[in-house]
Amino acid sequence: MLRQQDVGHRIVVRRIVGIREGRPLFSDALGELVELSETHLTLATAQGPLRVPVAQVHRAKRVPPTRRPTAAAVVALERAADEAWPAPTRGRLGDWLLRSAEGWTGRANSALPIGDPDRPLPAAVDAVERWYADRGRPAMINTPLPLAAPVGAELDERGWDSRPPTLVQTAPLPLATPAARIPGVSTPEPGGTVGGPRVGVGAQRSELGRPGIAVGEPGGAVVEVVTAPSADWLAVAAGRKGGLPDAARHVLTAVDQVRFAHAYVDGTLVAIGRGTVTGEGRWLGLSLIEVLPALRRQGLARRVIGELAAWGAAAGATHAFLQVEQHNAAAVALYRTLGFTTHHTYLTRVAPA
Repeated sequence: MLRQQDVGHRIVVRRIVGIREGRPLFSDALGELVELSETHLTLATAQGPLRVPVAQVHRAKRVPPTRRPTAAAVVALERAADEAWPAPTRGRLGDWLLRSAEGWTGRANSALPIGDPDRPLPAAVDAVERWYADRGRPAMINTPLPLAAPVGAELDERGWDSRPPTLVQTAPLPLATPAARIPGVSTPEPGGTVGGPRVGVGAQRSELGRPGIAVGEPGGAVVEVVTAPSADWLAVAAGRKGGLPDAARHVLTAVDQVRFAHAYVDGTLVAIGRGTVTGEGRWLGLSLIEVLPALRRQGLARRVIGELAAWGAAAGATHAFLQVEQHNAAAVALYRTLGFTTHHTYLTRVAPA
């Protein structure tokens, strides 16, 4: 049967769709698993989303993706992501990276075990534990899968906990143009939910997006893509991430090519986003896409992403990536409409206290 680790992966489901002459009738569905709960699972299929009650599932399993990324591709993307989210305190263990940022976010406070640690695996994990203990921090390791599966097996034996899976998703630039919204039908926003009433924010996608240029429609949202975050931008980010220590400001700004998107309605900041270009100029990294709760499901996240994507493409990036928690079904659904698919997943592992 399926597990949470299967979210974001391609699966096939055989479900019961009826009874004929006392025997069950079955139908098979193939797609990407975007949500898994105790009662339902949701698939992104070629025909659209399909929600299946668990009680109707006869059999389900993960199937190979149409094309699995190579180990080298996973390593390159993980290193580009590390460049895009740089921890101020860093160390090395052979090829492994050790990172600390006053506890601000798991990514900036975990070891990245890619490559050769220059010692046997048990000794490498021992060294990670000592490095974090010396800094008064809990030891954490991000394990990209399936690349770091041997590391995960070692951590399982040691009783390390596992946080929910994170999907590393990618899309070519320019991003896909989502279908036009149907009046009265909501679109998902990261952090929000599908459905609910709409609030009339007349924001339309602009073809602009150059750094420092404001774009928008009369009476709608105005989006600015600039080189530094405003105090209001930082306040929204702090609300999402539980504060902003000095290390957080380093993580956010210490990238050569970085931009901060601000979306305003009537002069009030209502949505933010951050974009970076790393990985030898190939990768646009998208992070901190956040819309104020009262204005979610109005296309503002699409708008922010679109402007950052325009900047990234102008800067020479050919692909975009983002990291999204697998249980955030609304965000996964939104990113899918923009052309994002799951490249690989990772687990944040935490040493026992």
